[in-house]
Amino acid sequence: MKKMTAHLLLSLIPLAVNANQWFTESIYGNWCQTYKIDEVLYEEKTDFHHMIIFKNGLYGTVLALDGVIQTTEKDEFVYHEMITHVPMLQHGNAQKVLIIGGGDGGSLREVLKHKTVKKAVLIDIDTQVIELSKKYLPNHSQGAFNDPRAEIIIADGCKFVKETQEKFDVIICDTTDPIGAGKVLFTEEFYADCAKLLTKNGVFVNQNEVPYMCDTINRTCNKLKPFFSTVKGFLAPVPTYIGGYMAFGFATNNDIVTLQELEQRISNIDGELKYYTPEMHKASFALPNKLKQSLYNER
Repeated sequence: MKKMTAHLLLSLIPLAVNANQWFTESIYGNWCQTYKIDEVLYEEKTDFHHMIIFKNGLYGTVLALDGVIQTTEKDEFVYHEMITHVPMLQHGNAQKVLIIGGGDGGSLREVLKHKTVKKAVLIDIDTQVIELSKKYLPNHSQGAFNDPRAEIIIADGCKFVKETQEKFDVIICDTTDPIGAGKVLFTEEFYADCAKLLTKNGVFVNQNEVPYMCDTINRTCNKLKPFFSTVKGFLAPVPTYIGGYMAFGFATNNDIVTLQELEQRISNIDGELKYYTPEMHKASFALPNKLKQSLYNER
C-alpha cells in the first residue's frame, strides 16, 4: 500500500468528516484531488496515523492515512499485481517472500497466488491498518492473512531487515514514501541490509511515487546500484495516485527475464489476474525518454 504522509500536520487534520462532504488530498502544494464522501465507515487517530475509511460512488471503499489516499477498491489490483508479479516471475521459483508494509493485504494476496511460495512474511508497524483493512477492505486480502503460509509481524521494517537472519527470494517494499519516518526505507543502509537477505537469484522491488512529480525513482536507482548488478525502474498506471504513472524500483543480480520465460512461469500463478500479463510486464520497463535518460544516463 502506498502510504504518503505529505506535508501535513496531524493536528490540522479534522477528526470528523460528515457524510456527503468531500475529502480533499493536497500532496504537492499546487494541486489537489477531491473525493465525494458518501459514507464514513471509520475514522480515528491511531498511535501512528490519522485514519479515515469511507465510501465513494466511483472508487468504492477508500482508505486514507494522514490526509492522503492510500488505496481504493476500484484500482488497487494494478498496483498490487505489478509490485508482486514482476519480481516474483523474474525470480521464477520464489519460496520465501518478505513484504515490508502492505498492511492492507493486497500484496500478500498476490504473493500467495504463486504455487511455489512456502512462506510469506509481512512486516507492518501499525496493527490497526491490518485489522481495519480486514474489516472494511476484505477484498484486498481475500483471506490471505489466514493462509498458513503467511506470517504477520508487527514491527519496524527497517529494524527487522537489519536484525533477522532469514534469507528471502523476493523482498517487496510496499511502504511509506520517503517523508518523515519513511525516509529510512529509502537509504543506502536499508538497501544494503535488504541485499544481504536475498538469496542468490533474489529480487528487490519498492514503490517510488509518481516520477512526473518527484525524482524518488532516480535517487532509489542510484542508491541500489552499489548492491545489485541489474537496477531498473518500471511503471504502472494507478489513477488513485495523482500525477501520472506510478514508479517502482527493481533490483537483482540476474539478467532480466525474457517474454518467453515469463509466458512459461505464469503457470505458477493460481487465481485471477486483472492487469498483469507477461506482455505488460515487459512493457512496464519501457520508459519515456526523459525518465530513461535520467535513470540510465542514456542519450
